[in-house]
Amino acid sequence: MTVKTHRSSDDLRDRPNAEVLIIGGGINGVATFRDLALQGVDVALVERGDFISGASAASSHMIHGGIRYLENGEFRLVHEAVTERNDLLTTAAHYVRPLRTTVPIFSTFSGLLSAPLRMLLHRRTASAERGALLIKIGLVIYDSFSRGGGRVPRHTFHGRRRSLQVLPELNPGVAYTATYWDASLRNPERLGLDLVRDGVALGGDRARAANYVSAVGSDGEAVLLRDEDTGEEFPFSASVVINASGPWTDLTNDDLGRPTAYMGGTKGSHIVLDHPELLQATGGRELFFEHSDGRIVLIYPLNGRVLVGTSDLEHDMAEPAVCTEAEVDYFLDLIGHVFPAIEVDRSSIVHRYSGVRPLPGHGDMAAGFVSRDYRIEAAPLNGGAATPVLSLIGGKWTTFRAVAANLTDRALARLGRTRLRTTKGLPIGGAVGFPRTEPERSEWVAEHLADVDREQAVRMLHRYGTHATAVAAALREDADDAPLASLPRYTSGELRYMARAEAVVHLEDVLLRRTSIAFRGEATPAVVEEIAEIVGDVRGWDEAQRRTEVHRALAAVRIAEPATV
Repeated sequence: MTVKTHRSSDDLRDRPNAEVLIIGGGINGVATFRDLALQGVDVALVERGDFISGASAASSHMIHGGIRYLENGEFRLVHEAVTERNDLLTTAAHYVRPLRTTVPIFSTFSGLLSAPLRMLLHRRTASAERGALLIKIGLVIYDSFSRGGGRVPRHTFHGRRRSLQVLPELNPGVAYTATYWDASLRNPERLGLDLVRDGVALGGDRARAANYVSAVGSDGEAVLLRDEDTGEEFPFSASVVINASGPWTDLTNDDLGRPTAYMGGTKGSHIVLDHPELLQATGGRELFFEHSDGRIVLIYPLNGRVLVGTSDLEHDMAEPAVCTEAEVDYFLDLIGHVFPAIEVDRSSIVHRYSGVRPLPGHGDMAAGFVSRDYRIEAAPLNGGAATPVLSLIGGKWTTFRAVAANLTDRALARLGRTRLRTTKGLPIGGAVGFPRTEPERSEWVAEHLADVDREQAVRMLHRYGTHATAVAAALREDADDAPLASLPRYTSGELRYMARAEAVVHLEDVLLRRTSIAFRGEATPAVVEEIAEIVGDVRGWDEAQRRTEVHRALAAVRIAEPATV
């Protein structure tokens, strides 16, 4: 089942009503769309940009329980997150894999007195550093949440000598390392697209998802929608409206005529480095640690690059989120703290991205202590009485299924309906039948992609999961399929398939979200021009449109950079 692109707004305009309208196509919105479609609900979703292009596109690419949230006293959230992590290792096995995570520790007892104060006061104390004993206590609790359904090994501790044997480039001042397991999320945008595809497949004509359509106002008990490409506006009515627009939740409610002040998101930035020496030094594991200011940060090998982040800064939603030069200095400094013998400078940066976490308002509370938990607030649309708006405040990638289940149950209650089926344990998209081990993957490729070049077949399984069979079927019918001249890892047939079947509206959708081209720093002018030719032929762009798309895509790839760069 393909996701409609060209006629998506037409589908909404032709039948301008549904039982549930979801505003926001980030991870929580698309997961709720899939869940409601599974229950047989007539559901529509609109996203003002591309699917998974807002806050959900600025993640650290991890599925994790959030061990540091234990210090905030958020035991319920950590337990839920660990449970959801374990579930996703199976239900999203094509993109979610176990991730060995190592914490460098430089003291034994530090933090034992200050940690309880941090939990009670929700602010940093004079001694911010976490010592080995405090981290050990946290990891014992963390491991306990995996009992009865664990998918990852227990944690281990090593002293200095063993730690430096395993990670020889590590700061020689390290006293211990603690290693535990969470999970990596290789391609969050494609996982989100799988959820949209699943929803359309489950619901058929009763499940409609439209990117580049925004909610801009209200018209009585209807929501006023706008096609962002044509500018056309039209009313759309629903029995229940779900506001899942993340950090823009208050702005959306204001547009709908019901001002709120729920949100207080913080900005998080990342840099991506092409640095083979640093990549090798990580030993294939994430380094997750406390920097000198008490901020928890990470160095993470991913897709052949090294991801470094993240900041946690107050942000005004009226301003664009950019990765500042001060943040870059901070990231380079933290690398030097962990791997002091490895020289890293700005020349290795191939990509930057920045986004705002959809956190609740928090007054004077320190940004790092704002709860990552979520809640749902209900209020009538435009002050009326008939149409309720359910606003999601908070939420994170790891818990998207649980968040969606709660939103779905609230919507079902408003509709007077009951849940038909749980999403717990239900495979997502290309995870259906996905082979879990290397021998199984080799066998699957030999059985399903026997007529595809072996190297390409392995790449396709890696990129699309078992949905690679649909991609391969399209390539068999594409007589002009060939490797790109500028980037042979992709073929022209793959890009034509994306343009037809994967809700591609703009060129940036391909570079930033359907592929890892931008993330890896491969969106050079030559690559962008070649892809624009291919996608433009499918989308029907004339020369002027193609040039506009090239300029727009290059700007989108660099949007997180300061204007002076």
